[in-house]
Amino acid sequence: MNLEYFIAKRLIAAKNHKSSISAPIIKIAIAAIAIGMIMMIVSVATGIGLQQKIREKVAAFNGHIIITNYDDNQSQVSISPISTHQDFYPKFKSVDGINHIQAVATKAGIIRTETSFEGIIYKGVGKDYQWKNLEEYLIQGKLPDVMHKLTPDVLISKYLADRLNLKVGDKFNTFFMKENSNQLPNLRVFVVAGIYNSGFQEFDATYIIGDIRHLQRINKWKPDQVGAFEVFIDDFNKIEQKGQQVYDNTQNKEDASKTLDTQTISEKYYNIFEWLQLFDFNIIVIIVIMIIVATINMVVALLVLILERTQMIGILKAIGANNWSVRKIFLYNAFYLIVRGLLWGNCIGTGLIIIQQQFGIIKLNPDSYYVNVAPAHLDWLYILLLNVGTLIICLAVLLIPSYIITKISPVKAIRFE
Repeated sequence: MNLEYFIAKRLIAAKNHKSSISAPIIKIAIAAIAIGMIMMIVSVATGIGLQQKIREKVAAFNGHIIITNYDDNQSQVSISPISTHQDFYPKFKSVDGINHIQAVATKAGIIRTETSFEGIIYKGVGKDYQWKNLEEYLIQGKLPDVMHKLTPDVLISKYLADRLNLKVGDKFNTFFMKENSNQLPNLRVFVVAGIYNSGFQEFDATYIIGDIRHLQRINKWKPDQVGAFEVFIDDFNKIEQKGQQVYDNTQNKEDASKTLDTQTISEKYYNIFEWLQLFDFNIIVIIVIMIIVATINMVVALLVLILERTQMIGILKAIGANNWSVRKIFLYNAFYLIVRGLLWGNCIGTGLIIIQQQFGIIKLNPDSYYVNVAPAHLDWLYILLLNVGTLIICLAVLLIPSYIITKISPVKAIRFE
């Protein structure tokens, strides 16, 4: 039988312990650990959730890696065409971890209505376009059908629809400027098939999405010529590695004039992804502060427990218990209190995250955070690591105040009132 564990268990279950002077201090310590765990779970879940959601939005409109001509570098529009007769299209077999590649083209234009006008970028897409990336942002209407004959249907953002006073089914004129500014612009009449709202102002204020064949005709391109390729990968954490591999596998060693350029979205939207990395630092700071607060409260609680049980310590030493055995009794007691705090913290913390996932109670300003609702992602591995880490750190720190027990004299402790 484990004597130290038996005594600690009796101390925890004792009724007079609940009404003792240490009771409120113990409750405060348990509450501190619970609140700390809640804060850690919420910060990790919302931080990771926000990072993932923003990455998904940027990738939905650009792919993870963009392949263009060098002439199009740093440009939002397609300048010179690329042939679709490439070794890597329609399947990128030479690089592992790529799940899809799609051909697109972009061109700047101006939407003109009876009451207003807006500058936009028309993004042309074809039969290989993955509409599922935008389905969750569709709030009205339907997605354009580009699988069959040339269609005037386009997908427009709620931001542009409100500014131009357009709704599903409305027609509008779009003017595309020619390279020769002396010529009249190309006019196309489009129909609003659907309205999306990504909450990403940079995209919502810019893009309308429709059939790529309109741009091929305006630019006088052949049916097998496109503006760029968007590549999607399985693991975003390997984006830099995959970006380099894609670049290496798209170079034309025989004809340098036909080589292509590649750019990852972390490079194209450098400021956004640098900002996202700050969340990692913020999460670490919150975790460190919460663990320090919880540890300090547990140290105070342990010292009070030792002070309250001084006579018991003297008696145990008098009957032959060594210092480490007595210390183990109080460490078992502390372990119980920490686990109680962690249990409450996990229940409340995960509960809050699940409520946010289901009902989206906490709203965010999309101008600042690129999302309308605070996203939350529950990663059980991270939660397990937080619990184990908190438990180990607290118990390791508590070894220091428990050392006081070794300085207690049995004779003086028994006489202690």
